[in-house]
Amino acid sequence: MAAGAPRIFVSHLAGVAVFDPVGDQVGRVSDLVAMLRVGRRPPRLLGMVVEVLSRRRVFVPMTRITGVESGQVITTGVVNMRRFEQRPTERLVLGELLDRRVTLVETGEEVTVLDVAIQQLPARRDWEIDRVFVRRGKGGALRRKGETLTVEWSAVTGFSLEEHGQGAESLVATFERLRPADLANALHHLSPKRRVEVAAALDDDRLADVLEELPEDDQVEILGKLKEERAADVLEAMDPDDAADLLNELPEEEKERLLTLMRPDEAADVRRLMSYEERTAGGLMTTEPIVLRPDATVADALARVRQRDLSPALAAQVYVCRPPDETPTGKYLGTVHFQRLLRDPPFTLVGSLVDSDLPPLGPDTALPAVTSYFAAYNLVAAPVVDESGSLLGAVTVDDVLDHLLPEDWRETEFHEEGVRGG
Repeated sequence: MAAGAPRIFVSHLAGVAVFDPVGDQVGRVSDLVAMLRVGRRPPRLLGMVVEVLSRRRVFVPMTRITGVESGQVITTGVVNMRRFEQRPTERLVLGELLDRRVTLVETGEEVTVLDVAIQQLPARRDWEIDRVFVRRGKGGALRRKGETLTVEWSAVTGFSLEEHGQGAESLVATFERLRPADLANALHHLSPKRRVEVAAALDDDRLADVLEELPEDDQVEILGKLKEERAADVLEAMDPDDAADLLNELPEEEKERLLTLMRPDEAADVRRLMSYEERTAGGLMTTEPIVLRPDATVADALARVRQRDLSPALAAQVYVCRPPDETPTGKYLGTVHFQRLLRDPPFTLVGSLVDSDLPPLGPDTALPAVTSYFAAYNLVAAPVVDESGSLLGAVTVDDVLDHLLPEDWRETEFHEEGVRGG
C-alpha cells in the first residue's frame, strides 16, 4: 500500500470477509495481533486472526495481506492452516486493547479506549497502530456522555499493564452484528478474564442466546461469575430446555438457589424438563411451542409465526389444542404446518387444517427413536404428548443434533469439505 494510505479503525474490520486474489472467500477477520514495543513506539501489527470456513482460527501475517479496506481484506492466497495460538508477547487488538483504561501522558487523565487505528508505513509492508480513539470520563453507565478524541499512540500510556475490571462495551459494540453462534465462538477464544467481562456487558437476552451456543464448561464458568439475581434473569431468558441442561451441570445447592430466584412459572417449566431423562423426547423438548385454539384463524397463526424471537424450527408449524391453550395442560388435536397456512385464506379456522395423522412423540421416547421419527416424516419439529393427550412441548431438530454430535462439537472445527459442499 502506497505512502499516505488512509488509516483504518480496527472496529471496522471485525467480521470482514477475507478473499484470495481470484475473489474466493478464505474466511472472516476474527481479531488482529500486535506486539507492544518498549518506550512509546507504536505497536507493530503482526497479522490477523482469520476464522476460515471450517471455523478454524488461523494466523495470516500482514506480509500476506495485499489490501485492507473497511469492507474486505485481500490476501496473497497462501494461508497456513495451522491453528492460531497466541504467544506471551502478543496482544489481541479487539479482545484485549479495546475498553482499557489508559492515561493521557500530557495531563495524567484516565481515559477509556474505544478504538485504535492502523496504518501501513511508507515504502514498507510493515503496519503499526498509530492512533488511539478514547473517551474522557470515568467508566460505567455515564461513559457515553464523555468527550471523545483521537490521539497518537505515544500520547497515552498503560497498555502494557494488566488491567482488572476492564470494561467491554466497545468490544461488544464491535461484535454487535455477529450471530449468537459466531459471537459465542469469538467469546470462547478470549482469555477467561475477558470472556467473563464481555459476558457481563451483554444484555440478558443476548447473553442467553450466546450461552446456548457455548460449550458447557464456558456456560458454567460464565454463569458462576454473574451475581445470582442476574444469573436467574439470564436463565429465564434462555430456552427452557437449554436452561435445564445448564442447571443440570451445577451443584445441587446452587441449582436450587437459582431456581428459587427465577419467576415461579419459568422455574416450573425448567423443573418439569429436568424431571425427564436427558436423551428422551421429554428431556430434549422446549415447553414454548406455538399453541393455538381450534377457533383461531390462519391470520392468527401467521401472526404468531412472524414473531422475531421465534426460531425457524419452532415457526415451521403450530399446534392446535383445546383450552387451556398452553403446555402442559392443553388437549392436543393436531399440527398445522407452515406451508398449509400459506395455502389457505386468512379467515380459515386452524381447527379445520390439522394434520391429525401425524403421531406425536411420547415424553419417554428415546433419542434413537426420535431421530428415526424426524427422518421418517421429514420434520424440523415434532409435538410431545403425554398419555392423557396433553401437549407437553415440542422437540426441534437442532436439539436432536446437539445430542447426536460429540459432546465437544462446539469446540471442534466444521469439516471443511462438508461446509464448502453445503
